[in-house]
Amino acid sequence: MVQQVTRGIKISVKTDFEGTFYKNNKTHYAFKYKVTIENCSKDSVQLNSRHWVILDSLNQEQELDGQGVIGQKPVIKPGESHSYSSGCLLLSPFGAMYGYYKMVDFSTTKKFDVAIPTFKLSAPFAMN
Repeated sequence: MVQQVTRGIKISVKTDFEGTFYKNNKTHYAFKYKVTIENCSKDSVQLNSRHWVILDSLNQEQELDGQGVIGQKPVIKPGESHSYSSGCLLLSPFGAMYGYYKMVDFSTTKKFDVAIPTFKLSAPFAMN
């Protein structure tokens, strides 16, 4: 598990390899990740959008932007957390992801970015 704190918001990420499948004559590697967003600050915040950079060992890079997380724009009060699970597909058994969430602080109405730490994606059978 990797963790990082930005402006009192702690992001924790745990990953799992889900398996392989074939599509369009290519092997795809499926990974699942669980993100926990914990509000360690004194103010309520809302997650409005996300930006991801997805890398794989074949030097392919993909950037994704979207509203909220899995269809939600959670409000997280001080001392509370929000968790969700999602996944990604790679064309290689190794990769990584990182990014940021765009949030708003309800006490000041100011928007700020919260870093999502880089986390590795690796198929256990491919490691030495």
